[in-house]
Amino acid sequence: MTTLLERPKLALKPKGKAGGSSVLTGGLPQVNLLPPEVRAARGLQQTKRYLVMALAATLVLCVGVVGWSKIEKSSADSDFQSAQDDTTRLLNEQKKYADVPKVLNALGNTELARQIGMGTDVDWQAYIGAITAVLPKDVSIDTLTVTGDTPMEAAKAGVEDPLQPQSVGTISFTGRTVTVPDTAAWIKALNSVPGFAGAWVSATQVAGDDHGDYYSVASSVQLLKTTYTHNYDVTTDAKGTK
Repeated sequence: MTTLLERPKLALKPKGKAGGSSVLTGGLPQVNLLPPEVRAARGLQQTKRYLVMALAATLVLCVGVVGWSKIEKSSADSDFQSAQDDTTRLLNEQKKYADVPKVLNALGNTELARQIGMGTDVDWQAYIGAITAVLPKDVSIDTLTVTGDTPMEAAKAGVEDPLQPQSVGTISFTGRTVTVPDTAAWIKALNSVPGFAGAWVSATQVAGDDHGDYYSVASSVQLLKTTYTHNYDVTTDAKGTK
């Protein structure tokens, strides 16, 4: 029989006279003979190192923030200067065209004045030619008078007849013929002209001159609004452009 004796492992921390300590952990004992003041001083130095490192990191961060702020400020200043330059350029361009609104306003007033002034424009040559074309045979015109609306005043009624259509003017004329005219046919012919209405033969009488006797016929016809040419009206397209 073999007997095994095992000695238990001891872990003792006896205190020395100088406040040191010894440690026995299954091996040789270790003794810390440094005084507490030295250990405290070393701990303070380590704390200082940590503080210096933290301060250095803070300084680096501050420098980075300041640098970034300067970069951002420089970029903002550049954008602001560019905006100021654009504003100055646009103001200078605006001065070049300062008279354009005045010219456009004057042009618009001129066009409006022309429209009002020429609002009663009639192609008289065409309508006098139409009267001549429908005259009976052997009838010539001696006198012709036109009264009509103006931009400032409406025309006076040539024939006060409630049965006649509302007109914007009257053509009154006298003709001569050596034969008795067919007034009914004459009136019908005048009313057939587009823009004419209310034709009327007011008198037929015998007259004479050095060339002999003849029949003098007084007639008139009313002008409708459709006789206006509207050549000077200011028109706009679908986009509102004149």
